[in-house]
Amino acid sequence: MKRILLTIAYDGTNYSGWQKQKDEAVITVEGELTKALRLLFRNPALECIGASRTDAGVHALGQRAVIDVETSIPAEKIPLAIRSFLPADIVVTKAEEVAEAFHPRFDCVKKTYEYRFWNAPAKNPKERLYSAYVQKPLDVERMNEGAKAFLGTHDFAAFCAAGAQVSTTVRTIFDCHVEKQGESVRILVTGDGFLYNMVRIIAGTLIQVGAGIKKPEDMESILAGKDRELAGPTAPAHGLTMIGLEYL
Repeated sequence: MKRILLTIAYDGTNYSGWQKQKDEAVITVEGELTKALRLLFRNPALECIGASRTDAGVHALGQRAVIDVETSIPAEKIPLAIRSFLPADIVVTKAEEVAEAFHPRFDCVKKTYEYRFWNAPAKNPKERLYSAYVQKPLDVERMNEGAKAFLGTHDFAAFCAAGAQVSTTVRTIFDCHVEKQGESVRILVTGDGFLYNMVRIIAGTLIQVGAGIKKPEDMESILAGKDRELAGPTAPAHGLTMIGLEYL
């Protein structure tokens, strides 16, 4: 038996998130991937274990999942072998054999997400599925000043959606910064893990900073307040992309 680590990229537009649902009528990325894997390996009981859940409409370039299979197909050939079984908006970009004890979620030490938005007087139809739209001019320098408050280990209760079932809301952020290229602005966040909707709430809050609704120095008091009502809105799902995960 081999344990294979898959790297998966997908356009989340047409999916109800990553996680497979009991109701097979609900189309998810994991569900479609599992169907394809079962066909490729001719194993109707095969399951995959994902590294992280993504919500409906969220995209990924570096999602990870493992499968346990008996196969003669070399791991590096799996991306090509599975291609014809997958829809065009899901791609296995890499496959590698890992140790039997490897776990894609518990062994992950860093996750990076990107939040993109289009900041211009008019919308860009080519960006409508991958960037949130903000019409009001944004001050990226102010946004970067605000982003500095998130660096380090903090209680991110104010940046967690209601109803999240976690033992602690403390997380460590290694990098959080904002980049602007023309009318496209992106927020990059790397951490040891994220709470439910945490990156989207960080994005919504930094947009308010850039628009002058909040001040950069407000971020520290929002963190200290641990109250979701203090932070900004949850930015739309389609602007979020999981960039990748890192392992030791």
